[in-house]
Amino acid sequence: MTSSGSRGHRSHPSVAELVSSARELRTAAVARLVSLVEGNSPQLRAVAAALAPYAGRAQVVGVTGSPGVGKSTTISALTRAIRQQDRTVGVLSVDPSSPYTSGALLGDRIRMLEHSTDKGVFVRSLASRGRLGGLSAAVPQALRVLDASGFDVVLVETVGAGQAELEIASLADSTLVVLAPGAGDDVQAAKAGILEIADVLVVNKSDREGSASVVRDLRRMQSYRAAPDGSWATPVVQTVAAHGGGIDELLAAADGHFAWLRSSGGLAGRRRRRAAVEVEAIVIDRILAQLATQAKSTALDEMAEIVACGEIDPYSAADRLFPL
Repeated sequence: MTSSGSRGHRSHPSVAELVSSARELRTAAVARLVSLVEGNSPQLRAVAAALAPYAGRAQVVGVTGSPGVGKSTTISALTRAIRQQDRTVGVLSVDPSSPYTSGALLGDRIRMLEHSTDKGVFVRSLASRGRLGGLSAAVPQALRVLDASGFDVVLVETVGAGQAELEIASLADSTLVVLAPGAGDDVQAAKAGILEIADVLVVNKSDREGSASVVRDLRRMQSYRAAPDGSWATPVVQTVAAHGGGIDELLAAADGHFAWLRSSGGLAGRRRRRAAVEVEAIVIDRILAQLATQAKSTALDEMAEIVACGEIDPYSAADRLFPL
């Protein structure tokens, strides 16, 4: 029997307890750890330390492309195919932020309803909060949570900002770039360089008129770039994700790229770059915090005054506030 003094007062689990539960893929514990990450909790350092021994095992697949090409539908279909292979899946979906609350506008429950009762699938939306590059600042650490929890595959969907989404390539083992006929920016995106990050090119909605033309253009562009011997030849996969068409082929292509990375030694390099991105993000956050502190001081006002008067240039003023 619970004593009257303790009734209704449940203690919060420790970080070690949360990590232990997350390692058993208990949804509540995984969700709590992601919330600590997204909220920049004071426990974040302890969470990162506790997760470190278990990270680096998941296959991380980034999915990017312009709005309207069917990224979310593709991810849902991929999740279904992966689960049919009895592999577990974690999904991080970066949504546009509300301008008023900074919260995600689009809900994972809406887009991934068919997987909501599957204990082998975890889905979480993260608000981009205006960050450029298509990702949320919390993604690297949230990715670490899902990786260390033991999910076999982690799918990361970018916000769909178009040509600025190149950041995903630094975090994923494999990057799928999704296009669709009639999207209006397929070839333009290719010319702008977003296809440079693609490990697999996906032409979704390939049952629509114009899909053959998109595939032909993509293959022609690839032919202009001579790939070194032994390098990965980026495949073009046609899908109709809404009906599951081509999804098995897409999953095979993603798995094939992951296998190639392992055999070629490229996986270790990508993982090092991912770690560098994490460390860099933490350093930048600290610098920004220090700058914010400076901005609240009278020193910034004083520097602004003498710059405005022409006594010194803005670079010199910045050096005084924040010496390199």
